[in-house]
Amino acid sequence: MNQTGIWIDSKKAVIITFKNKESNTKIIYSGVEGKNRVDGEGKEFGRFGDQFSTLEKKLEKKYQLEIIEYLKEVIKELESTDDLVLFGPAQVKIELKKLIEKDNKLLKKLLDVVDADSMTDNQLVAWVKKYYSI
Repeated sequence: MNQTGIWIDSKKAVIITFKNKESNTKIIYSGVEGKNRVDGEGKEFGRFGDQFSTLEKKLEKKYQLEIIEYLKEVIKELESTDDLVLFGPAQVKIELKKLIEKDNKLLKKLLDVVDADSMTDNQLVAWVKKYYSI
C-alpha cells in the first residue's frame, strides 16, 4: 500500500510516499515567482476602490495559470498512491485540494488537509510517518 503525504507551498511540493515502511521523497519546484518590487519603484497600476488596472489583472492571471500548471504536475505523481494527506503552511494546498476534488478517483484517496509550518526534510518524513502510524 502506498501512503503519500504532500507538503506544499507556492515554491515547492515535497511528496513523501511510504511503501512497505520504506520512504521515498520527491521534490517538485514550482518556478512561480511573485513580482519583486524595487525600492523607490512606483506602482504600475491605478487603484480605484476594488478595481485595478489591466497590468495588475494580467500579473494575477499569469500567477494563477502558473500555479495551476504546478499543481497539475504534482497531481501526475499521485497515480500510484492509495492514501493521500495534504499539509503545509500556504493556501496552495487548498488549491490542490480543489483540483483533486474534480477527479473522483483521486478524491477517494484524499484523507485529510492539515495546516502545518515549514519543516526540514527529516521532519516532513517523520510527520507523514506519524500521520499514518508507520
